[in-house]
Amino acid sequence: MTNNDILRRLRYTFELSDSKMMSIFASAGAEVSRAEISCWLKKDDDSDYKSCADLQLATFLNGFINLRRGKKEGPAPVPENKLTNNIIFTKLKIALNLKAEDVLALLTLADFRLSKPELSAFFRKPEHKHFRVCKDQVMRNFLHGMQIKYRPED
Repeated sequence: MTNNDILRRLRYTFELSDSKMMSIFASAGAEVSRAEISCWLKKDDDSDYKSCADLQLATFLNGFINLRRGKKEGPAPVPENKLTNNIIFTKLKIALNLKAEDVLALLTLADFRLSKPELSAFFRKPEHKHFRVCKDQVMRNFLHGMQIKYRPED
């Protein structure tokens, strides 16, 4: 999945307006214009489409955590220059204050089965012997489950 896909799905699921997205970026210490957001949200084949860099998505996710859970005291977290599905998954789990059971329930809503040990492997450090890379299929189903839960009218 591309960063733009993830940004599009989060915007749709949580009904985020351009101004709300700009304030999410601002809460993480980044200034972005409405035009930049518009270009990131366009379809891949649109002439105005621009790719959303890892740093920009990481900044957005940090701001999303601030929006959903409140700003943490102390220095703001530094956005990652390189994102993986595991990092994105972790940030979304933190932002939505989800426990393992909640994540499994979201995946079940999307008709995707995963065991608790398989899930915990995604949140381990990469050096850990039981670490597992989160594939696009898992991320796609997690985002779909979020959409079903947080936007049930669709």
